[in-house]
Amino acid sequence: MARTKKTAEGGALSGELLPPTPRINLANPECIRQEMARVYREARGKVINTAEASRLVFMLSQIAKAYELSIIEKRLTDLEATTEKRKSR
Repeated sequence: MARTKKTAEGGALSGELLPPTPRINLANPECIRQEMARVYREARGKVINTAEASRLVFMLSQIAKAYELSIIEKRLTDLEATTEKRKSR
């Protein structure tokens, strides 16, 4: 799948390709926090603009919330299973 290169204004230049996006480890809250910190440092260092950084950090926070929700759901399921096991004794 080819991606079109964008200009500084966000428009696309036809026929030019963007380099592939590196895979970022977002497997746990610590990895997500580290990625947020990297985005923050890049925004502070003017490597990326603050609007883009804001969008990225928002998406990362949503990923963190989804991760937390999945952990809570698993713990709740485990507690319910333990409770059911104790009731059946």
